[in-house]
Amino acid sequence: MSDFDLDLQAVEDQMEDGEREGSHIVLGILDGSTPDGEWLAEIASGAVLVLSVDGDVNELASGFARDVKADGGDLVHFRDFLIVTPPGVVIDTERL
Repeated sequence: MSDFDLDLQAVEDQMEDGEREGSHIVLGILDGSTPDGEWLAEIASGAVLVLSVDGDVNELASGFARDVKADGGDLVHFRDFLIVTPPGVVIDTERL
């Protein structure tokens, strides 16, 4: 085999800022205090939400869940958390 040298820092330095957008995870609390529009804006920017649910998940997520699904995103309630992903990010639940 030949030597293969991949300089990830050099590749990252060459990426446009737009290519880096969405490469973040937002941790938060889903308790009704954050407007639905803020969660939707985070998803629209490509963020993955990991929200600790404080209350009825169906009621608390009702203001943004349908929009997320309609846009191709995904939502999974796992233990006390709601994981919400933008389009193109799949939540694998095979091992649950």
